[in-house]
Amino acid sequence: MKVGFVSLGCAKNLVDTEVMLGIIRSHGIEITADPAEADILIVNTCAFITSAKDESITTILNLADYKESGRCRSLIIAGCLGQRYRQELLDEIPEADAIIGTGAWNRIMDAINQTLRGRRVIILGENEIIYDKKTPKASNMKSYSNGGCGLIYNANTPRIRTTPDYTAYVKIAEGCDNRCAFCAIPLIRGKQISRPIEDICAEVKKLISQGVKEINLIAQDTTNYGHDLYKEPSLVKLLKELVEIDGEFWIRILYCYPRYFSDELIDMIADEPKICKYVDLPLQHASNEVLKRMHRPDTKESIETLLKKIREKIPGVAIRSTFIVGFPGETNEEFQTLKKFLQDHKLDHVGIFTYSREEDTAAYDMPNQIEEDIAQERYHELMSIQSLISQQINESLEDREFEILIEGRDEELPDIAAGRSYREAPEIDGQVYIEGDRMSKPGDIVKVKVVAGFAYDLAAERI
Repeated sequence: MKVGFVSLGCAKNLVDTEVMLGIIRSHGIEITADPAEADILIVNTCAFITSAKDESITTILNLADYKESGRCRSLIIAGCLGQRYRQELLDEIPEADAIIGTGAWNRIMDAINQTLRGRRVIILGENEIIYDKKTPKASNMKSYSNGGCGLIYNANTPRIRTTPDYTAYVKIAEGCDNRCAFCAIPLIRGKQISRPIEDICAEVKKLISQGVKEINLIAQDTTNYGHDLYKEPSLVKLLKELVEIDGEFWIRILYCYPRYFSDELIDMIADEPKICKYVDLPLQHASNEVLKRMHRPDTKESIETLLKKIREKIPGVAIRSTFIVGFPGETNEEFQTLKKFLQDHKLDHVGIFTYSREEDTAAYDMPNQIEEDIAQERYHELMSIQSLISQQINESLEDREFEILIEGRDEELPDIAAGRSYREAPEIDGQVYIEGDRMSKPGDIVKVKVVAGFAYDLAAERI
């Protein structure tokens, strides 16, 4: 028997995919990258914004074709889309055999076994709906909540990493306690549940022993890590333990909400050589009026104070953020405030998103929804501005020296190696291209001098 798997969405979703793959392989089932060979096909879906939902549906329908053209006997929908729209998916997509919610990844084998017996099933935590394929709808539905059930893997959970050998994601918490007006994640993933510090350290030690050079700490809100376990944000306590682990490796912290970005955390990043001088702050907007409507606790003034403090205390820091345009009621004046904020503060990496109207969120029924063409116009204007800012920043790095984690090379250009410095996170930021380097191999850390900066990438030569 063979299983094919497609993982969509964020790195947090990818970790769920990796542990499901580990569980499947631990039961003696082979993993295949060819969907035509798979007896079971699983899609770990994303439902964060409309475009992500559309991609998930398209992928499910494409894989459903393998029930006719391949060996597929079971098509399973996992992850956020399944959690949020479970009954609708099963009713509208007859080829789908099972839905696995975000808090039920540990029951992936139950889903596989039920579907191979000819049943259709929805599994959310300990609750499940099972019915015969001939039955149009479930008659024995049990009650269940909309959010996840607070399940997170541990250091002993079987896992197949799908990232390159030198880099890994470590999920330190699941769920989210924030209630941003635009975001459905708390509805899908539930409240925050953090892993114990000892368990995270055990996993990182194992990864380092396997040759991993870059540990990427992820959660929906990493700066709030441990609040549920230790009654206070405890990211600094975790970092103090992680930096004591033997080995040469980087620690990168992603998804840091500004609210709990403390002076102690800033000092920790500044002083510890193993921690990348990279700060990922999802700010979302710069207008106080928009931030208030978004149910964000920050203000433009508090954000500016934090940015100033970070830059003063962490020399050479790279700062990434994300912003939303077209949020309900966003006036041209409020947009201009955001535009000026980007021009004034010149962040290293910026992602811009147009507002996505999500059911059951506070923003869904807000008045003055912005027309899509206006949101798109604002999106392109900010992206154009940020492109110039990024190019100016990268040009200012010329003649600077950096350590680069090598990721590989193009087969057609064997004289050029590609990698990343502390300034670039995997998959979301640019790369450093090292000319005339035939020696480096993936996972090596080498020293280079930047010779040219472009809008998103750097060219360098090896020292």
